[in-house]
Amino acid sequence: MHETALDTKTVTDLVAEATAAPSMYNAQPWRFRYLKESRTFQLRSDPGRTVPHSDPDSRALHIGCGAALLNLRVAAAHRGWKASAELLPDPSDPELLALVRLVPAGDDAAELAALHPAISRRRTSRAPFDERQVPAALQEELREAARREAACLVFPDRYHVQNVLDLVYDAEGRDAADPGRAEDLARWTRVGHEAAETARDGVPEYTFGPRKHDGKAPVRDFSGRRPVTDREAAVFESAPNLVLLGTAEDRRSDWLRAGQAMERVLLAATLNGLSTALTSHALEWPDLRWVARDPQSDMGYVQMVMRLGYGPEAPGSPRRPAEEVLYIE
Repeated sequence: MHETALDTKTVTDLVAEATAAPSMYNAQPWRFRYLKESRTFQLRSDPGRTVPHSDPDSRALHIGCGAALLNLRVAAAHRGWKASAELLPDPSDPELLALVRLVPAGDDAAELAALHPAISRRRTSRAPFDERQVPAALQEELREAARREAACLVFPDRYHVQNVLDLVYDAEGRDAADPGRAEDLARWTRVGHEAAETARDGVPEYTFGPRKHDGKAPVRDFSGRRPVTDREAAVFESAPNLVLLGTAEDRRSDWLRAGQAMERVLLAATLNGLSTALTSHALEWPDLRWVARDPQSDMGYVQMVMRLGYGPEAPGSPRRPAEEVLYIE
């Protein structure tokens, strides 16, 4: 690890790695402005990339942008910089989510820099995982990754896992009957060879994974009622490894912290050979989201449900070029 100059290529590379983060429907709801004189990034939301029916309060948007912020911090640490972030710095400018100033890093950057190889390897997998449990030592490492970002990670017992699965099934039924959610699905999925192969955002059909024939794993079927050519069916886990990530409060700043914690957990899991997936179904309905919390934990609000396990390598989702989301001045 060494300090490098912040030329245009370095700035662009930092943003390219930041935008490898996951976001709801892969909407990529972020913009970056880099101010050369102060070596500062502005992380801004993109109001044209909201998911209005499924994410009406933009909670998921903030989580996705928080994940991009964590990646920016990791990418900066890898290059010898510390990314010092101030969340929501200007109440009069709600689209400005964070100011991120780069300063030379000290020894504390090594922990973040170690996560860097996982940025390009992390994938959202919609394939079956095997039935192995996550080892206890790795569970604790992932809990610590969440704690580092002021969040809480809980591995619920099998009874609460079943409760979460029931909430997911409830949400799936509600989604199927909601025209607004169907509109979100149609806008952000890319079905058909040409649409999928040319996609720069959204969820292309080659990332849908197999259709679930059996099993309990909560896997969102992005095809809806649309046929997907040559898509196979598969049996998924009967006892999926689900984890809950949450925060004590439920403010915009907590959503941004949750996004950073989520991505830190995902990167640490990837480095340890785990496949990962995000399951937000039940959290998109306020009444179901409240019930999703584990009453045996001190977690105030569940921000994300994650599925972890050991499975095949998943295809990557498309990304817009960094130059499209970055403005340098």
